[in-house]
Amino acid sequence: MAGRDDGGGSTTGAMEEGRHGEQARYQSSEDGGATGDRCGSGNDMISVQFMQKIVAEVLGTYFMIFAGCGSVVVNLTTNGTVTFPGICAVWGLVVMVLVYSVGHISGAHFNPAVTVAFATCGRFPWKQVPSYAAAQVLGSTLASLTLRVVFGGGEHLFFGTAPAGSDAQAVALEFVISFYLMFVVSGVATDNRAIGELAGLAVGATVLLNVLFAGPITGASMNPARTLGPAIVAGRYKSIWVYVVGPLCGTVAGAWAYNLVRFTDKPLREITKSSSFLRIVRISS
Repeated sequence: MAGRDDGGGSTTGAMEEGRHGEQARYQSSEDGGATGDRCGSGNDMISVQFMQKIVAEVLGTYFMIFAGCGSVVVNLTTNGTVTFPGICAVWGLVVMVLVYSVGHISGAHFNPAVTVAFATCGRFPWKQVPSYAAAQVLGSTLASLTLRVVFGGGEHLFFGTAPAGSDAQAVALEFVISFYLMFVVSGVATDNRAIGELAGLAVGATVLLNVLFAGPITGASMNPARTLGPAIVAGRYKSIWVYVVGPLCGTVAGAWAYNLVRFTDKPLREITKSSSFLRIVRISS
């Protein structure tokens, strides 16, 4: 979902940045990890470390979807035993524990929208975006398939997301909650003045809050992979564009919004020399 990113959503890069500094973190992710850079093993070391990140994203997304969507299925099959607040708590808790589990390996994105948002800000290499997105969708699809096998494929057991109202209302709400999520992720995961150790708690709590109030309307996806996995397994693609456009636009806007309010005591001349928003504006003009 989101978190610190060492070049790998959502979450990990941030943790690394809090401890080693933003520049060191980004350089580490670009080169396939700080260890690979120090060892100088060449493409072999980089390839191994990159594959470790991909596997971490697959497993992390798998467990997130299995637990989150699993709570929905169990609630449906047990006449509401889990309850809606319980489902919200499961989503928040599973994101939190996974951020702490693999955030230091892959960045714990678990979300193509978060990966793209980091890339647009120069905090994640674009060349790795397709691999991360594919890994996240794969993890979501495998988890959805597992739930389908375990609980069956009844029409009433669909654990994907679908708008309760109009598509316009749903895409607007998905935009806002995705914006909110990415704004928090950017604050705790990319700002070296934030307490990096609390990144997982902050991101998990944000997910819980978003699901709590937006869940009944849109399912509170905030994540194209979360929606695509169950949709692929169930073959239900109604309004699927809502859960691609809304989260993608929301996370990108949220990441750039935080960049605009990020405090710095550097002089304007130094800021414009870096890969900042001001430099981009200057070049484009």
